[in-house]
Amino acid sequence: MLRRPPAARLPGHRVARWAVGGALLGAALSMLAFAPARWLTDGLSRASQGRLLIADTQGTVWRGSGVLVLTGGEGSRDASALPGRLDWRLSPSWAAGPALALHARQACCLNGETTLLFRPGLGRVQIELRPQPGWIGQWPSSWLGGLGTPWNTLELGGQLRLLSPGLSIDSVQGRWRMNGSAEIEVQGLSSRLSTLPALGSYRLQLTADPAGAGGAALQLSTQEGALQLSGTGQWNGEHMQLRGEARAATPADEAALGNLLNIIGRRQGARSVISIG
Repeated sequence: MLRRPPAARLPGHRVARWAVGGALLGAALSMLAFAPARWLTDGLSRASQGRLLIADTQGTVWRGSGVLVLTGGEGSRDASALPGRLDWRLSPSWAAGPALALHARQACCLNGETTLLFRPGLGRVQIELRPQPGWIGQWPSSWLGGLGTPWNTLELGGQLRLLSPGLSIDSVQGRWRMNGSAEIEVQGLSSRLSTLPALGSYRLQLTADPAGAGGAALQLSTQEGALQLSGTGQWNGEHMQLRGEARAATPADEAALGNLLNIIGRRQGARSVISIG
């Protein structure tokens, strides 16, 4: 019986290898194109140490939806979900260099469409919040109850609102750096620990370190209300620190605010000393 020389079989082997390689590449691209939404939610959970979750996910990484939930972290029984669903689209962007653009909408809490740009690099990643007219997002203060103590004890009412003319955060070898500024407004704050129907309205400003060290300065101030809050602090890229005080605006308000002042911080006469971090 005549046998084919080995050289005659080589083209067939090459075709087979190309066929297997093509099949594997096609499977990888298909997996990437239809990657489940939970891949995105798993990354968010790890980045927030289990405190910010997207539950009941539907769709894919590229286009999906879910319910935003705040929790106290791993092992916590506290959880609080926002009403309605968060919808997102993830797509490449080349407007200011290669990036992934995350476009998000949520009827209850986002002002139109909010866009985040993710720019990965060697040993670093940049997250940029694109500016937009007016406020960016607003959330019920009661949502913070999902974080556990002391928020679940306070049972807050009112609204949290985020504004920013432009903000970016860079992670370089595990250390975070902030550029730009942001402002959190607390409007119509109330608490079950006080008999007053409203405590007041407040502002927390975050401004990048002008020296370029990468951290941010914090400034807490009162806009109006019976409960007066003030404080200063900083975020160094890893930890936040805030020092300030809380007090009643008038002696007539002290009785109604007594329980709340005891929870907020260490009492020193008429004031309560705030120490975070």
